[in-house]
Amino acid sequence: MNRPTILIIDDHALFRSGVAAMLATGLRNARICEAASLEEALADDEIRPSILMLDVQLRGISGIDGMPSLKRKWPNARIVVVSAFDTDDVINDALAMGAETFLAKTERPDRMISTLRQMLDDPSGASPRQSAPPTRSSLTPRQKEVLDLVCQGLSNKMIGRRLNLSEHTVRGHVQALLAALGVASRTEAAFAARRLGIIR
Repeated sequence: MNRPTILIIDDHALFRSGVAAMLATGLRNARICEAASLEEALADDEIRPSILMLDVQLRGISGIDGMPSLKRKWPNARIVVVSAFDTDDVINDALAMGAETFLAKTERPDRMISTLRQMLDDPSGASPRQSAPPTRSSLTPRQKEVLDLVCQGLSNKMIGRRLNLSEHTVRGHVQALLAALGVASRTEAAFAARRLGIIR
């Protein structure tokens, strides 16, 4: 049985090598490959990646602009955008081009590994933690309010002040939203909410 392949496309050698080493340890069943640019990745005819970890800020063709070419070459590969910039513009551009999820470069290693392991364990793209993705109408009014503010980048404390709730209560709502969306972090929740049309 062929091992699934993860291709890391990032022009920062230190970051790329560090992530590759971390994934090789945390995902022993996966083959980890690296490319320093889109051009280098697209020229490789030897690999068939299951997951593409794509940086946004690349020398030459940017990650966002190069996504159509990557999808043409590997139509079954799932694209994970990895960036130090988690602004609305970056997230919305990545979504429009077909990215499946977003990982901030500041994400904890265990969460990055958990996200990728879930994707490898579930090639269809359906989250094992839920039978169907949530919709805005399936959330409670309070969950909608909390999710809106999470997507605006507010902390639990700030959300609590805005909604007149305790920080503990807000934390509970956020954890419930993460579970419903099948994600591990607030950044992923914002990305998933936009991808599913829950937040526009």
